[in-house]
Amino acid sequence: MLTYSSVYEHELKKLIMDEINRLLDILSNGMSLEDYADYKHHIGKITGLRTALELCDEAERIAQSK
Repeated sequence: MLTYSSVYEHELKKLIMDEINRLLDILSNGMSLEDYADYKHHIGKITGLRTALELCDEAERIAQSK
């Protein structure tokens, strides 16, 4: 049986991965980008979302150790 927090964590990670994939699709289609600043902006968002996933994993490790 899954608890609310485990379902929440799973769905949050899924949404973050969906957003990363959406941004990667934009980057793979260069026509969607206006300039280099737009490219850097998208890369920064992807980096931030990947960091959020890492922090979710770290929070889970901390919670399990308590």
